[in-house]
Order: sequence, then structure tokens, then C-alpha cells
Amino acid sequence: MSDKSKKINIAIFGFGRIGRNIFRLAYNDPRFNIVAISEFGHPEALHYLLVRDSVHGKLNEPIELEGSHLVIGEQRVSVLPGATPGMIPWSTMDVDFVIDATGAFLKKDELNKHIEAGAKRVIVSRTPKDTIDRMVIHGINEDSIEESDQIISATSSTTQAFGLMLRILDDHFSVKKAMMTTVHAYTADQPLTDAIGIDLRRSRSAVENIIPNTTNAPKIIEKLMPEFKGKLDGIAFNVPVPNGSCVDMTTELEKVPSPEELNGVLEDASNNKYKNFIGYTDDPIVSSDVIGREETIVFDGKATMVTGNNLLKTLCWYDNGWGFSKRILDTIKTYHKDGR
Repeated sequence: MSDKSKKINIAIFGFGRIGRNIFRLAYNDPRFNIVAISEFGHPEALHYLLVRDSVHGKLNEPIELEGSHLVIGEQRVSVLPGATPGMIPWSTMDVDFVIDATGAFLKKDELNKHIEAGAKRVIVSRTPKDTIDRMVIHGINEDSIEESDQIISATSSTTQAFGLMLRILDDHFSVKKAMMTTVHAYTADQPLTDAIGIDLRRSRSAVENIIPNTTNAPKIIEKLMPEFKGKLDGIAFNVPVPNGSCVDMTTELEKVPSPEELNGVLEDASNNKYKNFIGYTDDPIVSSDVIGREETIVFDGKATMVTGNNLLKTLCWYDNGWGFSKRILDTIKTYHKDGR
């Protein structure tokens, strides 16, 4: 059992966009102690990209670089060279959670090397390729966690948004089938100009095109919520914005609500049961308006549509980096507060 009064020691393995967002969210949270980050690149470059962000702006609080340490108040965070799982002895740092934000290690035996190196648990920022101990989406299955869990996935920002909308709709109106389209900001693995790649469409310029892409969000949700097996599908479009995404859902329901009734359900959810995970707005927002929002979704009341008395269309927005990073930290806190 964990000591719930003790700070949670976390290490960030991979200091790209998600890693830096996690750092920004965690470093001044009194529950966390960031003991180390690991990434390829010089400490000067990592420090520079941490304190100056093209999407979220410059940090107001001073973070100094002293040799191979980032210094923030009383915290001294070790900056370690990039490595593969198992190469960094987490046991010497008393690491409670390693957040593997590299996106590169997606097999259980790879991730387990963090455990063998002394980490108590690993949270991975993507969905692994094989079976792990737990996939957690807040608002859906965080109550299912167990003390024996060691390798945990936060799935993806799109999967979380899709799953949470499905949960609300199914609880109130019984989902028969659903089709989703995620309109997603471009990602770091896309080229700025046309370049040869494995995927033909994704070889085209991310800043010049709307690019159709696949998404595994429906399949992941079917695993977590087997009642939807065979009922879901979807597609993604990567678009030329650096941040801010949305999930457009068309849903066939047993009971089709009016737009006003559906909006009332989502507004109530945002104020009560799902307050920390769902935002609600009637404002005419666009993608940049959700930058920095911590919720899993921000439901767009103006976009709700019903046609033929049998199809519902809904739109929810999300900051695909910031909100997702907040859910990763929420998952860590859930394991810690439950004494697991």
C-alpha cells in the first residue's frame, strides 16, 4: 500500500510534446515530484523547448538549467540522456511512476523493462500493441484499477473523447450504432513538405493539406466497452492547425432526443458527475479556443443536430495534448489516492 501523504515521484521518459505538457502541468502541483526526464538532445535544447512553447507560450515561473539539472524552486530534475527502457536505474531514484511518452515502445516486454529497472508502475501515452495490465479512460473505467496493475495505458486523446461521448449517450438514450470522424491537428511524425513515407497520404505536407488517416479509437473502445462490439467505426482527418481537435459523431439511438434535450444532458454532466472531464459551451468556438483546456472534451451545444428523427450528430472539441496530459496525471493520482 502507498503512503498517500508522500509526494509521488515521477519520471518522464520522452520529452516531446506530451512529455513537456506533463512537466508544465506537474511541476507546481504539490502532489508530484519530478525526479528525472530522459530524452535525446542537449539539456540546453530541452530547457529551451520547455520554457518557450509555440502553442502554450512562455512559462512565467523561472526554470533554470544548472548543468544536467532543471531547477524549479526546491525541485532539481535530473536531465538524463535518451535511452531505451531498462537502461536507466529507476530504483536509485525511488520512482513511483515512469511516464513513457516516447510513443516508440509499444510492446509489453519493452515497457516491462522500466519495471525491471525499479519503477513501480509505467503509464504509456499510446495504446500498446499487445495486452497490458490496464487501459484507463476517466469517466468510463477508472474504478476498475487494481493494485497489481503495473503497465497502464492512457489510450489516446481521441479515444478518450469518443469513449466519453459514447458513455453519456448510451446511459441516457441507448446507442445502437455510431460513426466518428476526428478532425485532428497535425502531428510531429508528419512532414512539413511532401516527403517519401510508408503511408502515401501521410507523405504529403501536413501544413498544406487535409489528410485522411486511420484511427483505432473505435476498436479500443470496443475492447473497453464490449457492449459496443460491432457497432462502431470511424476515420480521422489531420488538418493544418498545430493544436485543437474535435470529434464529430453521428449516432443511431434507441431514443432520439431533441437538440435541446441532448444539450441539457451534456450541460448537466459538465456541472455534476463529469465536471472535471466534460466542458460545455453554447459559444461559437473554434479550435484555438480550446487550447489549454484540461477537460477530455468541450461539448459544442451549437453544433447538435437531429435528422429524420433517428440520427443524432454531435461535436466535441479537445486540446489533444494538454487535456490528454492532464488525464495521465489524473490516472497517477487515482492509483495513489486509492492506496494502490
